[in-house]
Amino acid sequence: MQDTDALLAVAVRISLVAFMVGSLLDMGLELRLRDALAGLSNRPFLLRALVFGFLVGPGLAWAISRVLGLHPSYATGLLLVGLTPCAPFLPTVVRRARGDTRHAAAMMLVAAIGTVVVLPVAAPLIDEDLAVDAWTIARPILALVLLPLLAGMAVFALAPRIATSLHPWARWLGAVAALALLALCFVVYGRSMAATFGERVVLAEVMFLGLLTLMAYRSGGGLAQRERSVLGLGMCTRNLGAALAPLLALDAPDDLAVVAVVLALPVQLVCAIIAARVFAGSAPEGEASCRSG
Repeated sequence: MQDTDALLAVAVRISLVAFMVGSLLDMGLELRLRDALAGLSNRPFLLRALVFGFLVGPGLAWAISRVLGLHPSYATGLLLVGLTPCAPFLPTVVRRARGDTRHAAAMMLVAAIGTVVVLPVAAPLIDEDLAVDAWTIARPILALVLLPLLAGMAVFALAPRIATSLHPWARWLGAVAALALLALCFVVYGRSMAATFGERVVLAEVMFLGLLTLMAYRSGGGLAQRERSVLGLGMCTRNLGAALAPLLALDAPDDLAVVAVVLALPVQLVCAIIAARVFAGSAPEGEASCRSG
């Protein structure tokens, strides 16, 4: 039994690595640096992305966990989710929302760099069990977030034809690994997941994503609607692989914290689809979203 548990734990880590590498490489293979820089030149957008991504988000997650009286482990998971904005599938939902994909490129770059910088510092403040040296947490985040993203961007910049051929394979790897990770987490943490139904974890995640998305979208004074939709969707989607990295870097991960992060996957998918449809309905007619490439 112990051998089976050990093999399953290894399988979870392998599927996480495949998911992160595939999805971030997929992101980089369609991310043109000049498009990201064009979005970054929009200072009001950049400021809001940083404030909502790394100040308001964690603060809101903390407040919700206190108001609902979440178990400390579930609160840890929610706070890690709160620190990791912008899922790799952001461009897909931005296009559904008829948003500006140049600003989506900027959002992805800001979120990836911000996560690498902030998470190793913030994680030990969230939970004493995560109080390992910063490099232990930073190493997998650098390897699984920034390096695949930069590698994809480099291929896209230097060999766009190769990037075009690699893109569907990277997307396939990320999608298959995501399904494998979700299935393995159900196998390994199934009992813990069942226990969450009386613990208000899903309610907390719905409140967090719904409120943060609305706040970010409504805060965009001076931004065009297509830019505000990118801001809202960037907050609505979360990089769950990055949120799991500090937990799975430990020899004995907190099962309940892992469960809280994994449960955010279906919750964010539903929230993102709804938000994209609402934002698309408010998008000005006759304007095409700008695309990378």
